[in-house]
Amino acid sequence: MQMTAKLWDLSAEVGVLREDGHCPYFDIETAGGKASEEAGWRTASRFFLLDHDRIVSQLAKRPLLMRLARGLRSAAIVISEGGAFGYFRHAWRFGLFFVFPFLLVVLGLAISLALATYPLWLGVSAWHYPFGIALGIAFFLKLFLPFSERYFTLHLFSDWELAVAVARMDEAWMRDWVEASARAARPAFDEDADEYVITSHSMGSSMAVHTIGLLLEREPDLFVGKRVTFVTLGGAILQCALLRSATTLRSRVGAIARSRDVAFVEVQCLTDIISFYKSSVTALTGHSDAPSPRLIFLRIRNMLEPERYRRIKRDFLRVHRQYVLGSDRRTNFDFGLMTAGPWPAGFFADIAPGRRLDDVLAGDSRAA
Repeated sequence: MQMTAKLWDLSAEVGVLREDGHCPYFDIETAGGKASEEAGWRTASRFFLLDHDRIVSQLAKRPLLMRLARGLRSAAIVISEGGAFGYFRHAWRFGLFFVFPFLLVVLGLAISLALATYPLWLGVSAWHYPFGIALGIAFFLKLFLPFSERYFTLHLFSDWELAVAVARMDEAWMRDWVEASARAARPAFDEDADEYVITSHSMGSSMAVHTIGLLLEREPDLFVGKRVTFVTLGGAILQCALLRSATTLRSRVGAIARSRDVAFVEVQCLTDIISFYKSSVTALTGHSDAPSPRLIFLRIRNMLEPERYRRIKRDFLRVHRQYVLGSDRRTNFDFGLMTAGPWPAGFFADIAPGRRLDDVLAGDSRAA
């Protein structure tokens, strides 16, 4: 938030994280600056946090063989349930993102197997087998795994295992997380506010759909009379929703999209391969009759200084995180301004790609 404040000439006070209520939260107060035509404005925002760090940590703590086996099993499920076909059909780069870690590990295992069985294909004595097996294991553990972690391979294995769990909702720990998150989030909507902004990023967007969708199933009128904006960053709901078994997730996407009291916004970027750029999440989840989310398009190259962009542009996970990180330059979007600034979150969807927020605030009609 401090980067946002400096970039946009604001003052921002970020409070400490508190865990003494129904949900961890912290407060941010921002006050007017040159970025606003309204002199003297002030906003107070409360951020409630619903994260799945504990799930990610538990998945990462398991033995290596289990992580590999469960990851490969998840890949097989994604393929068998039509997810991989959908990825290549609607966002071919996301399809490559899906296959990359699994092909890399299969290649590593193939090389390890070749080393372990070299006595067979060299036609040497069977006494070489113990050395060959040790060589194959050493290659995989000491050379391949450290190399593969440059690309966060094991993390991606767990990520796909989580994606399958989010899609199927057949794991007790996943259902428990959604239930606990819904209970934790519910009291926040009883607090007075000009706007309730629900933001989520990447895999968290599918989990947010489950959480908010569950609340709407239980209380269809929960948001009546409130200004609610549901913002997903990274456009990755379809990672889970394209699996045939994701019937509950697709139903909840429809519930959110059809709610008259919820403005649905997606933030996307062409250079982010971990997204479904320009895809309609409502249409592809079977809700063609529901309003499509309003789209905000980012150009990360324009958000960062050239040297900083050169450093990160080949790190696809780092690029994917930029939605929620501070920018070096003023453009048409800033996560800090969207969540803690003086304008409604949907305001940013009115700014044409390539235009700067400054132009809108200066009254440039071409910007909207």
